[in-house]
Amino acid sequence: MTLDGEALEQLRKRARAGGADKYHAANAAKGKLFARERVALLVDEGSFVEDGLYANAMAEGLPADGVVTGTATIDGRPVCLMANDSTVKAGSWGARTVEKIIRIIERAYSTSVPMVYLVDSAGARITDQVDLFPGRRGAGKIFWNQVRASGSIPQVCALFGPSAAGGAYIPAFCDVVAMVDGNASMYLGSDRMVEMVTGEKTTLEAMGGAKVHCAESGVGHFLCKTEADALDVVRRYLSYLPTNWTQQPPAAPAVEAPETADLAALVPASERQAFDMRRYVKGLLDDGSFFEIQALWAKELTIGFGRLNGEVVGVVGNNSMFKGGVLFVDSADKATRFVQLCDAFNVPLLFLSDVPGFMVGSAVEKQGIIRHGAKMITAISEATVPKICVVVRKAYGAGLYAMAGPGFEPDATIALPTAKIAVMGAEAAVNAVYANKIAAIGDESERAAFVAAKREEYERDIDVVRLASELVVDAIVEPHELRVELVRRFAAARTKERHFSRRRHGVTPV
Repeated sequence: MTLDGEALEQLRKRARAGGADKYHAANAAKGKLFARERVALLVDEGSFVEDGLYANAMAEGLPADGVVTGTATIDGRPVCLMANDSTVKAGSWGARTVEKIIRIIERAYSTSVPMVYLVDSAGARITDQVDLFPGRRGAGKIFWNQVRASGSIPQVCALFGPSAAGGAYIPAFCDVVAMVDGNASMYLGSDRMVEMVTGEKTTLEAMGGAKVHCAESGVGHFLCKTEADALDVVRRYLSYLPTNWTQQPPAAPAVEAPETADLAALVPASERQAFDMRRYVKGLLDDGSFFEIQALWAKELTIGFGRLNGEVVGVVGNNSMFKGGVLFVDSADKATRFVQLCDAFNVPLLFLSDVPGFMVGSAVEKQGIIRHGAKMITAISEATVPKICVVVRKAYGAGLYAMAGPGFEPDATIALPTAKIAVMGAEAAVNAVYANKIAAIGDESERAAFVAAKREEYERDIDVVRLASELVVDAIVEPHELRVELVRRFAAARTKERHFSRRRHGVTPV
């Protein structure tokens, strides 16, 4: 078929228009933007170059086969992207949809630029399953390419609607996922399928909505009120990361810490009194630079990116405001993934320790706390980026190991004057050693005096000056000196050798 200019323009218009007007209207009523509007809002104006616009152009009602793919720049830096068009058969996948997605991930990987996924899809078209599902260039190849690209290029997903069945693995293989509350969902089987298979009556929102995944499952990382917020998350996330694994994170102009921050005042004298590590982090980093990740999930651990004197760092901090800062199964997983992310993309790691240790008890043992803790400690061990451990208040038991303590080759272990490092806290230790003797003392005041004396003896044994004299810690630093100390030490560690082990890869205690 020969096309003149007018016919070609009409073909383009049809392809770019998406589905029928009624589907556009239905999306607008839910606060959802058209896929091409999302792309336009995200990327630099005039930078988008589309591929595969005419996919399935011979078919009726399948413009671009329901997915927009191409290259662009975000804040002047190149990216590849895909965006499901939910006005075309609910954004479902056909054979050419799959091929377009495969091709754009392959391009991102071959050109070593970030891959952005703007997801809003009902999953595979069952009517096309033989063409799109089982073959060498079928849907499985999407995930194979995502896994190959993982840690090589940043991959970030904004989820605006459903991500159903096998399609749910697209966000799962991304570094982070931003989900729009009320519209976004992820699930392997629909509510109808779940009821048919298991008898459970549920809803998509209750089973796989944005709040569920951002606060309970941990598959989602950012709960966003609007689509614009989700796109802003994509933009901000990429601003902390290099274009690919061979490059360094982009520096920014140095900004001072907040003038109102008093780090000493934030940490209570009593280790039994909780404080918010998020406030501490914000007071330590460049003003306004902290970008918290997974703020709603496993809140006993705070993670995120920030800047010290303009340079990107990844922060892992125990937060005693939640569950006393004790490490649980979910918080161990949260730390593991973030440490691996930072190590993959050359982001130095700052550990702020205020940890009583890992949780104990039958419930967590049945959940595999040992296995999950081992996974976290594996990630800490394998991370070869510059890493500094700061003992803000306490590091007890295996919690010291999980927070990159001295045995895990941190570039420095720094103690604040409030720091304590021990197998366990004084109260637990005295009880463990002297339980029978304490029980045998009948007089209450005599018993209290005995316990107090043993506690004092224990505290002297783990005194921070003694730890420094034994070279367990490299420095004791006043809170107001910590920021400058970290800036200098991270700068000195920037050129460190990064080989870890003679092997192909370890066997992770998953």
